[in-house]
Amino acid sequence: MRIFIDIGHPAHVHYFRNFIRLMQAKEHEFFVSARDRSVIHYLLNHFKIVFYNRGKGKNGIFGKLWYMLIADIRLYNQAKKFKPDVFMSFASPYAAHVSRMLGKPHIVLDDTEHARFGQMLYKPFSTVFLNPKCFRKNFGSRQIRFNSFTELFYLHSNYFSPDNRILSQLNMKPGEKYVLLRFVSWQANHDLGHSGLNINTRKQLVSLFIEKGYRVFISSESDRIDPLFVPYLINIPPEQMHNALKYCELFVSESGTMASEATILATPVVYVNSLPLMGYLEEEQKAGLLYHFPTSEKVVEKVNEILSMPDFNEVFESRCQKMLEDKIDITSFLVWFVENYPESVSIMKGNPEYQERFK
Repeated sequence: MRIFIDIGHPAHVHYFRNFIRLMQAKEHEFFVSARDRSVIHYLLNHFKIVFYNRGKGKNGIFGKLWYMLIADIRLYNQAKKFKPDVFMSFASPYAAHVSRMLGKPHIVLDDTEHARFGQMLYKPFSTVFLNPKCFRKNFGSRQIRFNSFTELFYLHSNYFSPDNRILSQLNMKPGEKYVLLRFVSWQANHDLGHSGLNINTRKQLVSLFIEKGYRVFISSESDRIDPLFVPYLINIPPEQMHNALKYCELFVSESGTMASEATILATPVVYVNSLPLMGYLEEEQKAGLLYHFPTSEKVVEKVNEILSMPDFNEVFESRCQKMLEDKIDITSFLVWFVENYPESVSIMKGNPEYQERFK
């Protein structure tokens, strides 16, 4: 089988990398296109995935629409040469459009309810929608739900083993503990008009953590950051970030994806974002692993409360195990689904519980 995958975000590399590896071992062939973003290209090269650079995206509605036209033309020309049997993506309008131009199926993953603009662009041209059970939108007869989180594509225990060598990379001393904060750029189309931590709360949190004896690390999506925070910027290879999330005591995040990653790794999360909670984050909140705040109000109080809990590491580990006990290995499911497509659609429609064999 010849499979065309479009990558638009660093997380998408992780979603598909184990799937690509397992399918290549079965002699399936891939064409991977990727947005021109340094961390995406770094990760693809790190995981030895050959890719085509489809160019850098643009900001603003009109810029994004112009780039979409350019990207569609570029990918159409590449796909004509590759001759794929199927297109796959995580919410890529470009893959959807080109698949329709060539009369091929597009299997699309999505877990982000509020990404309405992107969904408007890919929905009419896609063949099958694969969404988590907790995804609150109904895409009709073409939708298939799986009992898992997209982050389990790479953080499932079949694929991820925590590596405590991250502690030496962070120059941690024996017995020393650290916390991690994540600031986003607010440039994604579904982030426009929304916000997270204000500058005063960011400063309060850094002061609080230092006062309590924690090392502070900051991960920032934007290069433009207040000079006060520059000394705390984390400097590790991108592929090590999940190890950093696993071993930190607490994660304060404006990013929904990284917040979900941390909860799956049993790290307490304070998530600050004015967007309504997505389905997967709501499930993680109900499991007691994540605390959501639409503004900075009361964030410092919650952080203090968590750090004051007795044995909070063990508490969150137990909550995490309970949340994940019924989740499937979504990568194994996807391998089966694609290899057996389109019969797999009929199987899942007739018996959604078939997926349980992929636990």
